[in-house]
Amino acid sequence: MSFRLGLTGSIGMGKSTTAQIFEDFGCAIWDADAAVHRLYGPGGAAVASLAEVFPDALVNGAVSRDVLKRYIEQDRSSLRKIEAIVHPLVRDDRDAFAKSNLASIIVFDIPLLFETGAESEFDAVACVRVSDDVQKSRVMARDTMTEAQFKMIRDKQMPMFEKCDRADFIIETDTLDHARAQVKDIVQKIKGWRKHA
Repeated sequence: MSFRLGLTGSIGMGKSTTAQIFEDFGCAIWDADAAVHRLYGPGGAAVASLAEVFPDALVNGAVSRDVLKRYIEQDRSSLRKIEAIVHPLVRDDRDAFAKSNLASIIVFDIPLLFETGAESEFDAVACVRVSDDVQKSRVMARDTMTEAQFKMIRDKQMPMFEKCDRADFIIETDTLDHARAQVKDIVQKIKGWRKHA
């Protein structure tokens, strides 16, 4: 049975980079954002249901995230409608990945892990963090969102101190080398637990 490690952290904290480091150490990675891309793509499991509620979000047989973003900006209740459709499908995708994977450690990269109440589904949770200033500069350097969009995303996420309080491991992502050293320690610790289980 694989050890199930949840990996979370707020936007711009270095979660995707940290997931890649876990993969470098031999862990299997399931990525919630990648799952949503699959669900929104042509033939994806979320396409028909989202198109029923937001017909103009259907573009070339796929769901346009940009159109959904506009709906959310205009009416916050749209987010709840989207989540009601997408979250159960994401959970199904995650469960299918876990059942088909034989890696000793599976890392589940989930931005809203605590917000969706998913922590009970994992053997442990790791949370990435960095200072507010570094977080903001990383996100704004991407040139893919406005400051208002960043604030909206950050505001709907649980405060970092609360995520860190609830996590079993905290990974500082101030530098790549520091993050790598912490991930190595976590992987070794989990392997040690598995030997003595």
